[in-house]
Amino acid sequence: MPKDLFSEQSKIYAQFRPTYPQELFDYIFQFVSERRWAWDCATGNGQAAAVLADYFEKVEASDISGEQITNALIKQNINYHICSAEETPFADNNFDLITVAQAYHWLQWEKFHHEASRVGKQNSVIAIWTYNLLICDDENVNSIIKHFYSDITGDYWDYERRYVDDGYASVDFNFEHLPPKKFQASFTWTRQQLKGYFLSWSAVRKYMNEHQQNPVDLIEKDIDTVWSLNVEKEIRFPIFLRLGRIKK
Repeated sequence: MPKDLFSEQSKIYAQFRPTYPQELFDYIFQFVSERRWAWDCATGNGQAAAVLADYFEKVEASDISGEQITNALIKQNINYHICSAEETPFADNNFDLITVAQAYHWLQWEKFHHEASRVGKQNSVIAIWTYNLLICDDENVNSIIKHFYSDITGDYWDYERRYVDDGYASVDFNFEHLPPKKFQASFTWTRQQLKGYFLSWSAVRKYMNEHQQNPVDLIEKDIDTVWSLNVEKEIRFPIFLRLGRIKK
């Protein structure tokens, strides 16, 4: 059964989740022979789909969460669908590019491989990527981030989180491999943006449901001590991309 871990905090997810650098998309697009139709699988709030819409004639974007779709970015050539990654309404041999942004670890890989191979064209490209733990330019903040991730919310992460931690090195990805690449997304954030991002974590939601307490409250004073109000700091997300081609 596919996991839906983000419906409850879909508005927070849409507000605070990081976007992806243009360099990531440019690298993917160079392997795509046609730009007619793309599928953004497990689209969430449509961050990747909105970029694809600027380069493809038509984008289909799907997610199992209706709440995520409700908060998704709207563009004229994006069609949103509520469905699983493993069973879709799409026609055979349809897509030039299939993307899965920050969600491949949640999928049932063998079933998704079958579905992607069905709906993707021969030699079409599939791109999956993930970002793992964020890094701040202030080591005092990094210490708080690591403590929050490992010591406070560590027991509340699902098993699949380990695939994010290893940069998708150990996921099953049984497509014809294209060269992978690492990227970085950089932002200047206030401390309120960091706290908001923490609230989008599935582990934070699980902690709250179990304890009826927001775990961000446990580190708020620590953050406020080292990070003054309205001061911006540089935040970086390491991104790990894997690419493949669909062969019939």
